[in-house]
Amino acid sequence: MEDYRISTGVRGLDLMLRGGLIPGRVYLVKGAPGTGKTTLGMHFAMAGVLNGENVLYITLEEPGINIRKDFSKLGFDVNNPSFTLIDATPTTEHYVLIEDYFEKFAKNLNKLTESIEEEYKIRRYSRVVIDPISMLKVAATTEAEYRRSFLAFVKVMAKLKATVMLISEIEKSDIEEYLVDGVIELKLIESGDELVRLLKIKKFRGSGFDHRIRRYSLTDRGMIVHYGDDGS
Repeated sequence: MEDYRISTGVRGLDLMLRGGLIPGRVYLVKGAPGTGKTTLGMHFAMAGVLNGENVLYITLEEPGINIRKDFSKLGFDVNNPSFTLIDATPTTEHYVLIEDYFEKFAKNLNKLTESIEEEYKIRRYSRVVIDPISMLKVAATTEAEYRRSFLAFVKVMAKLKATVMLISEIEKSDIEEYLVDGVIELKLIESGDELVRLLKIKKFRGSGFDHRIRRYSLTDRGMIVHYGDDGS
C-alpha cells in the first residue's frame, strides 16, 4: 500500500509528515546536544514496540544503563522483550563487559553494517535507531572512506527493509543528508529570557510535508510538537 505510514511516536510530528514516516527508509535526526534527539529516537522505537514490532536501538555514546533508567522514568517500556538495546559505548564503568559490542558496532561504519546484518539473522527488526551516527563519522580515516561506507549502509538497510532513524550531533552534515530519505532538524535558541525549541523537516522524499518551523517541548512524558494553533 503506497500511502502506508508508520508513527514516529510524536503526534505533532506525524501530522507534519502527513501521517508519519514511509516505512523501509532511512531518516536523519540532527541537532546540537540537549535538543532532544535521543528522546525522539526513543519515541520512534517505542511506537514500534506498541505496534508489535521488534526494535533495535544501538547506543554509541550514552551508556545503555542510563538510557533505560532515564526513559523508564518518562513511562517508556524500555524493558519490553521486543526492544533490544545494544550498548556499544566506548567509555563506561562496565567497558570490559561491553567491549565486544564496541568492537562489533562502533569500530567503524562497515563493522556496524555487518553487525546489524548478523542481528537480523537472529531476529527480524522492523525499526533501527543508531544514536549517534556522528560517532562513526569521527572515527572514519578519510571523508571518502566514510562516504563509501555510508552508501553501503543505506543499501543494506534498504535490502533489510528496515525503517532506520539515525541521530547526529553534527549540525553541518553532507553525505548523510544527500543519501537519506528524510531529515528532521532540532534547534534550541534564545528568545529574550527563555530558551525556545524549534523543529523543522528539511527533507522528506516521496511525500509532501509541513514546511513550517514548529515549536516543541520536552516534558515528563517525552517530546510534544506543538502543531495546532491551540498550542497542542
